[in-house]
Amino acid sequence: MAKVVIDANGIISAAFGGKPLEAVIRAFQDHEVFVSDSIAQELETTFLKLGKKIPHEKIPIIQEKLRNLMAFARCIPVSTKVALSRDPKDDHYLSLCKEAKADFLITGDKDLLRLSPEILHQHGIPCRRVTSNSFLEIIS
Repeated sequence: MAKVVIDANGIISAAFGGKPLEAVIRAFQDHEVFVSDSIAQELETTFLKLGKKIPHEKIPIIQEKLRNLMAFARCIPVSTKVALSRDPKDDHYLSLCKEAKADFLITGDKDLLRLSPEILHQHGIPCRRVTSNSFLEIIS
């Protein structure tokens, strides 16, 4: 069983179906998914901002499904502060990956995907950064 971190955009994309949804489902069904309190809060607030893409009456339903899904994730505190990404918000995902000793970070973020594995290993981050499609190919 792999240890997996999924960035907020990956989980939000799953709400719209397709490969992101399939990757999130497979991660939760077959692997151990890690989140932090700040990522859970980010997800909650981001869904509220999606009013233009999601009808307002569906937002509470999606939020409830998200809460149910997050109940199956392992929430851990993040005390490590990694500063490797161009975007400081992305660094929290790297810090979570380090704390969890994650095998995978599922993300579509180009900045995270571009980081070299050597730099990550130098900072004690062993995970592979993969897209939803790549994750599905690897675990199949």
